Amino acid sequence: MSANFVHLHVHSEYSLLDGLSKIDKLVARAKHYSMPALALTDHGTMYGAIDFYKACKKEKLNPIVGVEAYVVNGDHKEKSGKGENNHLLLLAKDYEGYKNLLTLTTLAHLEGFYYKPRIGKDVLAKHSQGLICTSACPKGEIAQLIRDGNLDAAKKSILCYQQVFGVENYYLEVQRHRFKDYFSLITDTKLLGKLQDLQKTEDVWVDSIIKLSRELGVPLVATNDSHYIDVTDATAQDSLVCISTGKNVSDIERMRYIDTPSFHLASPDEMSSLFPEVPDALANTVKIGAACDLSIELGKW
Repeated sequence: MSANFVHLHVHSEYSLLDGLSKIDKLVARAKHYSMPALALTDHGTMYGAIDFYKACKKEKLNPIVGVEAYVVNGDHKEKSGKGENNHLLLLAKDYEGYKNLLTLTTLAHLEGFYYKPRIGKDVLAKHSQGLICTSACPKGEIAQLIRDGNLDAAKKSILCYQQVFGVENYYLEVQRHRFKDYFSLITDTKLLGKLQDLQKTEDVWVDSIIKLSRELGVPLVATNDSHYIDVTDATAQDSLVCISTGKNVSDIERMRYIDTPSFHLASPDEMSSLFPEVPDALANTVKIGAACDLSIELGKW
């Protein structure tokens, strides 16, 4: 019996110094959960795409090749300022979408690399065929506009993305990482305050996304921003982030995963418990998984 949830926002070791998961172990865990499909969405890259495709096919899982892209509003060739960008999740529905992902990630590295491999919205629009798009994590454009209290701009952005990808191919993404579950374990008041702020930000984001979904008729999709497989992997993954950002593990004023070990490959039951009020957000993960039908001919140039 297939699970009622498919992971669509998944990072592997190819999200360099950010993801910890080995591809074969990711696929094995998804199979253990009886999931019919699994996505790979590394940060700005597709280094693991073929290994992932092969591993999924071997285990009779539907491989969803994707990327968590870095998108800028202006010209991606422009290199100035602090390199601001927004995250956007892109999934290949078919071989045309896969080729467009290859093109977008190549252009991002060769033309748009500034702090991160970035693409502009104009380039994204030219290569949007065969792709499913979601609004991504709290670093996504919609989430950032909600954080700034600019709901009108968020609505306009949603409608623009719908126009680019098509109504049937654009989803509003929600995540819950249960920061409040770990409040009682934190003894440092400064760190506790930081986690409380994260929880407030997440609550506002998720509540607003759900309201916008209902108001605009844009479907929801629930994800877990998976950077490792098991909860116990959080410490090792946190060390990777420290290496990447040049910080010490003991530093409170940094990006921390160790205090809230919920960025794992959660089980379908865990995901259902996180989103009891929006079962459609869970069902849509399976719908997307079924809509993606990628076939890659291997062994040839």
